[in-house]
Amino acid sequence: MGKIRKENDTSLLATPGERVISDWFKTKEWQQFPFQKEMEEAYLLGYSGLLNAPTGSGKTFALFLPFLAEYINKNPKDYQTKKNNGLRMLWITPLRALTNDIRKAMQTVVEDLGLPWQVGRRTGDTTSAEKAELKKRLPEVLLTTPESLHLMLTQKDYPKVFENLEVVVADEWHELLGTKRGVQLELGLSRLKGLRKKLGEGKVQELGIETQVSIPQLRIWGISATIGNLEQAAEVLLGNDVGPDRVRLIRAQLDKKIEIQSILPDNIEEFSWAGHLGIKLLPKVMEIVAQSKTTLIFTNTRSQSEIWYQAILDKYPQYAGIMAMHHGSLDNELRTWVEQALHNEMLKLVVCTSSLDLGVDFRPVDTVIQIGSPKGVARFMQRAGRSGHHPGATSRAWFVPTHSLELLEGAAIKEAMKQEVFESRDPVLLAMDVLTQYLVTLALSNGFKPDQIYQEVKTCYAYSDLRKEEFGQILDFITKGGKTLSAYDEFLKVEIEEGNYKVNSRRVAMRHRLTMGTIVGDVSMRVKFLTGGYLGTIEEDFIARLKIGDNFWFAGRSLELVKVKEMTAFVKKSSKSSGKIPSWMGGRVPLSSQLSAMFRLKLDEVAHHIEKDIEVKTLRPLFNLQAELSHLPLNSEFLVEKFISRDGYHLFFYPFEGRLVHEGMASLFAYRIAKLRNASFSIAMNDYGFELLSDQEILLEDALKNNLFSTDSLIDDIQNSLNANEMARRRFRDIAHIAGLVFTGFPGKTMKNRHLQASTSLIFDVFREYEPGNFLVRQAYNEALQFQLEEFRLREALLRLQTLEVVITHSDKPTPFAFPIMVDRLREKLTTETLEERVAKMKLAL
Repeated sequence: MGKIRKENDTSLLATPGERVISDWFKTKEWQQFPFQKEMEEAYLLGYSGLLNAPTGSGKTFALFLPFLAEYINKNPKDYQTKKNNGLRMLWITPLRALTNDIRKAMQTVVEDLGLPWQVGRRTGDTTSAEKAELKKRLPEVLLTTPESLHLMLTQKDYPKVFENLEVVVADEWHELLGTKRGVQLELGLSRLKGLRKKLGEGKVQELGIETQVSIPQLRIWGISATIGNLEQAAEVLLGNDVGPDRVRLIRAQLDKKIEIQSILPDNIEEFSWAGHLGIKLLPKVMEIVAQSKTTLIFTNTRSQSEIWYQAILDKYPQYAGIMAMHHGSLDNELRTWVEQALHNEMLKLVVCTSSLDLGVDFRPVDTVIQIGSPKGVARFMQRAGRSGHHPGATSRAWFVPTHSLELLEGAAIKEAMKQEVFESRDPVLLAMDVLTQYLVTLALSNGFKPDQIYQEVKTCYAYSDLRKEEFGQILDFITKGGKTLSAYDEFLKVEIEEGNYKVNSRRVAMRHRLTMGTIVGDVSMRVKFLTGGYLGTIEEDFIARLKIGDNFWFAGRSLELVKVKEMTAFVKKSSKSSGKIPSWMGGRVPLSSQLSAMFRLKLDEVAHHIEKDIEVKTLRPLFNLQAELSHLPLNSEFLVEKFISRDGYHLFFYPFEGRLVHEGMASLFAYRIAKLRNASFSIAMNDYGFELLSDQEILLEDALKNNLFSTDSLIDDIQNSLNANEMARRRFRDIAHIAGLVFTGFPGKTMKNRHLQASTSLIFDVFREYEPGNFLVRQAYNEALQFQLEEFRLREALLRLQTLEVVITHSDKPTPFAFPIMVDRLREKLTTETLEERVAKMKLAL
C-alpha cells in the first residue's frame, strides 16, 4: 500500500491516490479533518471497522475518498482510462431517500477526479428500465438498501455480480442495529464474505500454488451517529469471523455546536395532561419560523404531522405554497419533490416525521423545531443536526412540550447531551423468521448447500448461538412444512436436488420476491384522486371506519371519500375545513432508559429546590402544588399515591421508567396484589407512572411486605398477569409474514387486515396445539417479552425499586402527577363528550 504520511511529515505524499485526494480538497478550499485522515490511513491499510461522526461532518467523503485513493494507487498511470471494473463498492442505506443525495455527491467527486465511473442506485424506487440497465452493466459504486441487496441474491449466477467487490459500507448503521433489517444485512454480509472466501479458494485451486495467492478480505465499514454501545455495534456489523486486530473504531472528535431552547408557555396550567400544550404554542412556533430561513418541524407521529400542517394552514394561510409535509405514508413522488424543493430553497417550512431524520443534506435548513419529547437523547441530537448541516455550522433546535411535565424532559435532554449520555441499540438475536426468509431467498437463485450456509450464518452476531438442530428445523420447514404443515403443498417451497436446496416453482419464486423484507405494518390502502394521481397510503382500518362521503385530512389536503375499490380509496378534493385525521399503528414511542434516568435526576434537583434550568423555574408552580397535595420524590424515593373517588380506589405509582415498562409493571403488581385478595383492576399508564383502579380497597401495605418488587418468578408472574397467548399471537402475525407463512397479496390487491389476522391466528393455534415447540411460536413468546414489555428493563427497574424508600401519600383529589394518567384512561372510554370537555369538567370538579 505504501507508507502513510505522518502528521508532521512535510514531504511529498507517499502514494498517488493520497496526492490526488489532497489536491481535490485544495481545489474545493476544504480542510481535511483529523478523523478523515485517520479514516484514510485505516482504509489504505486494509482495516474494517466503524466510523462514528456527527451529521454534517463530511463522513461520506471520509470513506469514499480513501476507496478512490486505493484504486488510483493500483492504477496510477491509467486510472482515468475507461475499463470494465465491475461492482467495487456497495453502499447500503436504511432509507431510499438517502441514496439520491449521496449518489450526487459521489458522482461529482468521480467526475472531478476524471474517473470514468458511474455511481448507480438500486432501491424499491428504481424503475424496471433502470434495473434492466443495471443487469447489463453494473456501476463501480452501487447504493442500495438491505432489501434490495437480498433481491440481488435471488438472481441467477449472482456470485459473478460480486466477484470484484472490495468494500461494503453500512451507512447510518445505528438505525439498522437492533432491528430485523439489521439482521437481514448481517445475513447478506455473511454471504458476500462467503463468496470472497470461495473466490480465494478457487484461485488457489486454479494456480495450484497456495503461497502465492492472496485475495484480500472483503472490507466492511459502518457509519454511525453516537450511540451508547459503539464497540458492540462494530461487533454486530463485522460478525465474529473478523479478527479484532483487523478492526478500527474511528471517532470524529468534533465539537459540534448545538443550541437547544425550550418554547415556554406564558402560564403553566394548574394541572398537566397529555396532548393540549402543543397546538397552544403554535403562535410562538410561527414567530421562530418567521425569523428563520428554512425550518423543519419534527413530530413523533404521522398523525401529529397532519394535525400541525392543517393547524398552520388554517391559522397562517400565507404559508400556502412555501410549506410542505413529509412522512413515510406519502407517495414517493411527493416526498422526492419536497426533498428537491428543500435543496432548491423553495420552501420556508416542512412539517415532517423521522422520514427526514437521516443523512439528507439540506443546507438551507437553519432551524429545527421538535414537537413533543422525542423520548430519546440520540433521536433529538439526530434531528437537531438537520440544521447547520455542514462542518463548523451551529445546529439550532427548539423544543415544544405538548404537556407540562414534558418541559422537564426538555431539561433532561439538554443535561444528557451535555454529559454525553446516549442510548444503546441492543442487537436482535436468533430471529428465526428472518433466517427462514433468507434461506428461501438463496434457494431462488442457484440454490445452496446447507453445511456451507450454516457455517456462514454462524459468523453473524445474531446467529452465533444457533444450534445445528435449530438450523435443521428451518430446513425441514421450508422443504416439508415441518411437523404440522407437511400435508399442504403451499408450504413446501424448496426442493433438494443432490444435496442442493433450490426453488423450482416460478409461483413460489414470484410470491417470495413480492413479500421479501422485514418491514411489516398494518395492511395499507392506496389513496388516489378520481382524476388520477396518488397521494400515498393509509392503513385499511382507518378507511374501514369511514363512510362514502365522509371528509378526512391527508397529505395536507381536505379530501372526500368517493369510493373504495379493492385496496384503493378514491377521493376528491373537499372544501370542508374539518375532517378526521388518519392514525397509524405504533404511534407512541416510550421514554428511553437513559432519558428516564436523567429525568429522575432532574426531578431530584426539583425536590432539592435546585433551579438552574429555565424549564424547572417555569414549572415551579406545578411542582409546588404537587408537594402541597402529595410529595416530590427524591432519587432515593419511590412515590405511591392513594386517592378515593366515585370511580373507586386509586393507586398511582411513579417509577419514571417509560410506558412499556409501566405496562408490564402495572399488570405484574395487579396480579401480585390480587393473589392476596381477589380483585379486578383497571390500568392506565404514561411515561412517568401508572394507575391501578379497583372497586375495593387495595392491600398495598400487605403487598409491599410480601415482596411486591421481587424479581423471583418474574417471567411466570408476567405471563400469568397478562394474556401471554394473545400477546404472542399479535407478534406472530408479523413473524408469519416475514417467514413466508402467509402471502399478503399482489400489489394493489393485498389481503385485508382481518383476513391476514385470521390466517395467522389459525396457524398460531395449530402450532400451539400440535407442535408446541415450533421455533416460530417460541420466537413469538420471546418477542412479546423482549419488545412489547421490555422484560430486561422491567427487571432492572424492579431491582432499582428494591433499593428505594417507599413514600405513600393520601390525597382527596388527583395530584399534578396523577392527572395526566387519569386523562389517559379517559381516552379509552366511549362517550359522546370530547376529551377536552371531560378534562374541563374534571378541572371544575377539582
